Amino acid sequence: MEHLPYTVSSESVSEGHPDKVCDLIADTVLDKYLEQDPDSHVACEVMCKNNLVVLGGEISSKGRVPYEDIVRETIRGIGYVDPAEAFNADGVQVLIAISRQSAEIDQGVSRAVAEEQGAGDQGMMYGYATDETPELMPLPVLLAHRLTRGLADDRRAGTERCAWLRPDAKSQVSVVYENGAPVRVSHVLVSTQHRQGAARDTIAEYVRHTLAPRVLGSWFTKDVEVLVNPTGSFVLGGPSADCGVTGRKIIVDTYGGAGRHGGGAFSGKDPSKVDRSGAYFCRFVARQIVKQGLAKRAEIQVAYAIGMAQPVSIKVDTFGTGDDRAAAALVKTFDFRPRAIIDRLGLLRPIYRSTTNYGHFGKQGLPWEG
Repeated sequence: MEHLPYTVSSESVSEGHPDKVCDLIADTVLDKYLEQDPDSHVACEVMCKNNLVVLGGEISSKGRVPYEDIVRETIRGIGYVDPAEAFNADGVQVLIAISRQSAEIDQGVSRAVAEEQGAGDQGMMYGYATDETPELMPLPVLLAHRLTRGLADDRRAGTERCAWLRPDAKSQVSVVYENGAPVRVSHVLVSTQHRQGAARDTIAEYVRHTLAPRVLGSWFTKDVEVLVNPTGSFVLGGPSADCGVTGRKIIVDTYGGAGRHGGGAFSGKDPSKVDRSGAYFCRFVARQIVKQGLAKRAEIQVAYAIGMAQPVSIKVDTFGTGDDRAAAALVKTFDFRPRAIIDRLGLLRPIYRSTTNYGHFGKQGLPWEG
């Protein structure tokens, strides 16, 4: 059956985006605790605005973490070091509002029999995979991430040609599909923070003639409409301009809108929180369906009740692109209990800082991408 052409658009944000600054601080706190105590229970939330950084949440651990040092080192690593800006590594004030995890939650998560560890919360999580790219990711979000990562790479390279680049940036890519497959890129949008005085034409020329051709490869053609800094200027950026909060870029973090999302954010949460570990495992299982040729596209939904190990439901959808029965049979061979997920993917390691930026999926080296 022939389907009408349609367009899918997805966005990405750089590590200097205010929300991603918060996500990276939260995931760095998590990693520091896991380095000392793999059984740490961490739920860290961060807010950044002007010269203020607030850390809140609930943490139970044998480890000890220097929050203020982590905040400053993370901000410095991102590139916010200009003392003329309100938000800079040495000038921020750090407020801490962290308590221990609720004993009522802990009694459901911590069990004498490790295999029966309960879910840290209720909710549903999704995982998605598609054969339209080698990474088994939707093309629009994959390309959008390449643009923002490319901006960061060029900024860090420190070449004179890109000396005007600053940490905050966004991208958006629109891809046209025919008969369910991507055929061309129609639009590329890049908004990047820049130094005062940088000419708009200089920025546009860099994006059109250097960045986009390099990172998009054959998907970039003369017919792609490129929009660069549509408002005309983007000097004031990052938390100096906009308030950042953890967990607000959940679509950027996953499938760019091509796959569904259960609503739970990832950053700052240890793997006892199934918002994170459940979504990672659903991605892992969806990948296996596509890798084994059982479907061209696959989506897994799992749902949990707080304190219970066994999921209350597991759903498989191949969107009519494969063998539904075979896919469902394969999914039944996987153990979706939280502790089984944690053990299979090795999630008690300090690996989470590497997940924060440019998508939690589709990157080599992550255990759920195997």
